[in-house]
Amino acid sequence: MKNVLVINSSSPFLHLNGREALDMALIFAAIDQNVALLFRDAAVLCLKTTQHPEQAHLKNYFKTLKTLELYDVDQLYVCEQSLKEFGLNPDELLLDVEILDSDSLHRLFKQYEHIVTL
Repeated sequence: MKNVLVINSSSPFLHLNGREALDMALIFAAIDQNVALLFRDAAVLCLKTTQHPEQAHLKNYFKTLKTLELYDVDQLYVCEQSLKEFGLNPDELLLDVEILDSDSLHRLFKQYEHIVTL
């Protein structure tokens, strides 16, 4: 079993990288890899509970985030600095995530054999 960290750093409204990061995490989990998912930069907006993607004429893939638990992707992280940059509080997030400061992020990166960034 490989340790895979999928990093989603893309805005959920500019392109499909956020959806692809989610799909990639689910695929790795489906083939029995140890998968973690990190949200940073504009990707933290994926976690906001009050999303309305249909207003931007996008498919609502945010509901799929809740399926991560079904695939045993329970190592979910978010960058503390990114939350601050976008004015988000932990109680506004759709998922239960571990908030990491910059030192914790560096330690996290060292734990994974494979890191995929979208």
